[in-house]
Amino acid sequence: MEEYRRSKANEGKQSFLALNIRKRQALLNFKHGIIDRANKLASWDGEDKECCSWAGIVCDNYTGHVHEIHLRGLDGQCKLLDFPSDQVLKQKLGGDLSPSLLHLKQLRHLDLSCNDFGGIQVPSFIGSLRNLRYLNLSISRFGGIIPPQLGNLSELQVLGLGSFYDPNYELTRNDFMNSSLVLKGLSNVGSNLISLGISSCGISSSVLATLHNLTSLFNLDLSDNQLTKAIPKSLGNLCNLRETDMSGNRFHNTSLTYLLESFFGCKSPSLESLVLQFSGLSGHLPDQLGRLIHLVHLNLEGNRIDGIIPDSIGQLSFMRSLQLKGNLVSGLVPYSIGGLSSLEMLDLSYNQLNGSISDSLGRLSKLNYLDLSSNLLTGVVTEAHFAKLTRLKYLLGSGNNLILRPQLANWTPPFPAAAVVFKLLGFRASISTLLTYLDISKNHIQGMLFSIPATLEMLDLSSNEFTGQLPYLSNGSGPTFLELSNNFFGGSLHHLLCPYDEKWTDILNLGNNNLSGVIPECWVKWPRLSHLILENNNMSGEVPRTLGFSSSLMSLNMHGNKLSGRLPASLMNLTNLWFLQLGRNELVGCIPTWLGTKLSSLMILELGSNNFDGNIPQELCHLANIQILDLAHNNLSGNIPRCFNNFSVLSGKATSSFLSYMFEPVGTKALVISESLVMKGREDIYNSILPLVMMIDLSSNNFVGHIPSELTALRQLKSLNLSRNQLTGRIPEKIGDMKSLESFDLSMNKLSGALPMSLSSLSFLSSFNVSFNSFTGRIPSSTQLQSLNESSFIGNNLCGDPLTKQCAVEVPAIDQEEEEDGDGADLGLIISMVLGLVTGFWMIVGPLVVIRSWRIAYFRFLTRVGYMVYDVMYKYCCYMFSK
Repeated sequence: MEEYRRSKANEGKQSFLALNIRKRQALLNFKHGIIDRANKLASWDGEDKECCSWAGIVCDNYTGHVHEIHLRGLDGQCKLLDFPSDQVLKQKLGGDLSPSLLHLKQLRHLDLSCNDFGGIQVPSFIGSLRNLRYLNLSISRFGGIIPPQLGNLSELQVLGLGSFYDPNYELTRNDFMNSSLVLKGLSNVGSNLISLGISSCGISSSVLATLHNLTSLFNLDLSDNQLTKAIPKSLGNLCNLRETDMSGNRFHNTSLTYLLESFFGCKSPSLESLVLQFSGLSGHLPDQLGRLIHLVHLNLEGNRIDGIIPDSIGQLSFMRSLQLKGNLVSGLVPYSIGGLSSLEMLDLSYNQLNGSISDSLGRLSKLNYLDLSSNLLTGVVTEAHFAKLTRLKYLLGSGNNLILRPQLANWTPPFPAAAVVFKLLGFRASISTLLTYLDISKNHIQGMLFSIPATLEMLDLSSNEFTGQLPYLSNGSGPTFLELSNNFFGGSLHHLLCPYDEKWTDILNLGNNNLSGVIPECWVKWPRLSHLILENNNMSGEVPRTLGFSSSLMSLNMHGNKLSGRLPASLMNLTNLWFLQLGRNELVGCIPTWLGTKLSSLMILELGSNNFDGNIPQELCHLANIQILDLAHNNLSGNIPRCFNNFSVLSGKATSSFLSYMFEPVGTKALVISESLVMKGREDIYNSILPLVMMIDLSSNNFVGHIPSELTALRQLKSLNLSRNQLTGRIPEKIGDMKSLESFDLSMNKLSGALPMSLSSLSFLSSFNVSFNSFTGRIPSSTQLQSLNESSFIGNNLCGDPLTKQCAVEVPAIDQEEEEDGDGADLGLIISMVLGLVTGFWMIVGPLVVIRSWRIAYFRFLTRVGYMVYDVMYKYCCYMFSK
């Protein structure tokens, strides 16, 4: 008996060892086909006999069978974009899937999502893993046709096959269009399926109609497909469906009411999450929304839904997020919205809501994100609107016409440890230190701002009516985005910039205020600053030398102040600078050579309307990426450098990287770079289209010499202004090569000669001025030139349209001279011919008349010739008649 037990034990041990060897070998074979750049499968080592301890492997504690394989990439963060693309790719598995997994007979869970398998087809052998309950291959760049064998997985409860668009790759979709067998197979075994994810699979409504009997389905993801109709009732019991995502489909001219009809018909719909963003939906928000009493998340962003928000919305007491951004919803924010006691996120931005804001919003005690921006809201906001918003962290209300006016003089808000204090019309109001994102720009908020809490990461109070001094910053790193422009702040910068330790602010915009005094020398405390905007204030003194310590600066804008002195050499340390805007100041001296050698990444160099003198340094030609060069209204002299053709972007040799300049420090708030430029004879402020501007403005200086012919190589240049200088010579003949030119100003120089005919090939030219020069001749003919005003050509000796002075004759003067010369040549030829004829005649006839022997010989010769001719003719005639 003892021997029998010992024998059985040995058999069990040997069986266990054999099983362990098989499953280990199966996994090693699987690893062999995998590309593992991040070495995630380092623990899958053949020397380690216990494979159940390997990364991602889960075994049954009793039998030792491998039950689960978890190899999800990026820790499940499939749309992670915070890392450079090469790092993202490194964290993803790739390669081929080995059929060795078939040896893992008890495998129940296989997760290979969020990887990159390079567009290979889903292997058909997976359909033979009959014990699978969970299969997730989504967002892993599988392509081709889904194998119909997946319909054999009768135990399957969770199936994820969706793809998505990764901007680093081409669009790879799992194509269901020719795979209706898969859906039919799932329909046959679908009674166990509780979750189905088939986003971005090319599914149309007709294909979806072949899927039915999924009676246990709780979760359905049909996003980014080609659906045009509602989910068919035959798919399953839609009343049991809890989560569905149908965003990114083609429900054009389809109403939300029609799409949700099947859910509204349920006695007790179970729907908890409904996502229909960017689907082309129209119509209004139905009153029946209140019947979806279990709804937790509703996202209808980016559609064409109009009408009002129904009062029934207040019945959805479980609602945690409501997103209606980017629709056509109008009317008032309903009072009933205050009944959404569980609401954490409310986004009603970019609609047409009007009237005053209901103070019932103040009852949403769990709200942490509120966005009412870009509507037509008006009226007064009081303390009642913030009564219970103790958890609010994100507040956005820009683009309305709201006034903040508390009703109690010493109001103490419910926010703990409030530190942002406004003095509004004699009242004191506070905003919570728990707040991290505050955007109430473009309103009419008045008063004084005293301090900014350390917890704020983004603060945008631009385009309001704040007055007084700039606020103090609380102790701490400070907001990464601080936007206080377009207000009425006055006084010094010192108390905002200097009394602190290092600040981590990336963007500081104080432009278009009434700030004055000297810019303080304390920029050592702002090492992370990437954008500094102080434009259009009354700042005086010199450009601070310590700005050179802010080596991360990409944009420096001090345009429109009263700064004086020379540019400090310390600015050459700003090697990351893209935009340098110092125009309309009182700066002096020569343009430093290091602007071209050290700041070679510059795209905008704006030094116009100062007092710079001397020549343009040749080193500026190193600015290969320059798009806007403004040196107008200075005292510069000398010749225009011939090396300007080294500007790679303007010449078309390189593409502009301006459009790639996107900065979003917090959420979706982006900084907009603006520039005041003179183009086409008028001054405008360019912002959103600034990346498309290509210009050189050297006007109102003392440049001499000829216009360099090398300038004609700048074929992407759209505006060239050389007016009000002392330039001489002609316009380069190849000016017509500058095909993109829209504005060209040469007025008030000393240029001469004819206008080149190649000007007529500038088909985009809409502004052209050569007035007050010494040009002569006819104006070239083209639609653009003849449509210009006469003032563009006055002060010259030009003729032809559009001038009233017409040219004297149709052909140029030079052709008339040639014609006169031709007439003289013809008369001489005639005289020569007559003289030759007379001379030749008398040279032959004269001797015959005078010398008798020559005359007798001449007539004898003629007689003989006559006889010879007669004899030949006689013989010919006799021959012909004899026939």
